[in-house]
Amino acid sequence: MNQPYVPYVPPPAEAPTKEISTLRLRDPFRWLLLGARDLMAFKAIGLFYGACFWAMAGLLGAVFRSRPEYVMSIASGCLLVGPFMALGLYEVSRRREAGLVPEFGASLTCWRSHLGSMGMLVLVLMVLELLWGRASLVVFAVFFDTGMPTTSSVIGAILSPQNWEFLAVYLLVGGVFAGLVFSVAVVSIPMILDRDTDAISAAITSLQLVFGNPGVMLVWGALITVLVLLALLPWCGGLLVVGPWLGHASWHAYRGSVRWLGQNAVEAAAGP
Repeated sequence: MNQPYVPYVPPPAEAPTKEISTLRLRDPFRWLLLGARDLMAFKAIGLFYGACFWAMAGLLGAVFRSRPEYVMSIASGCLLVGPFMALGLYEVSRRREAGLVPEFGASLTCWRSHLGSMGMLVLVLMVLELLWGRASLVVFAVFFDTGMPTTSSVIGAILSPQNWEFLAVYLLVGGVFAGLVFSVAVVSIPMILDRDTDAISAAITSLQLVFGNPGVMLVWGALITVLVLLALLPWCGGLLVVGPWLGHASWHAYRGSVRWLGQNAVEAAAGP
């Protein structure tokens, strides 16, 4: 006897699925507010990471004074190292959000259980960093055909209105690669920390967020840029506060941009 045809219905997925949120222009300011609360709650941890950011800026300044043609390369390297350095700050915000007590030791070692995914993401970003550095050298070689410039000649080229072509091309090249690094890393690193996902999925999610909310993410990138530039004066001292502040805020940018749906989403997000 023939049984009636019953279509196969797959069981519901056990693992939570992600959903990219539709953001509003005021969201980046809310992330900054939440980040400031985390920073004020754990000032000592924030001061340690702020000192690390300050030292990184000092290295950038030293390179500019001695070998200005490598400034873009070092700057791109700082953009690469910065989000990974902020992992400890993400861990502090993650634990605080989950109702756990943040610990300085845990913030220093939180990367160890995600070493594989982090390593793959480092390779992706390293390729972008190398391309950025090479493109920067090409721009210098084209506009300074008499040899690599000194610090004073670079400053003169920037301040002279006759060299606007050099400045425009330099900023265009830097902006393109900075946008690529930002798009790949804006939520991928906190996502790996939070969900232990693979690097490619995290990078794709980050790109989906940027292309899905270009206006809001442009505002977020502009806020980061302005705050960092302001923190560089005087003597980069503002990075002691702005660095960890942006680190905490970046965690909330991820949490406010990527939602996890499913019965295990809350338990998985809480973590150990």
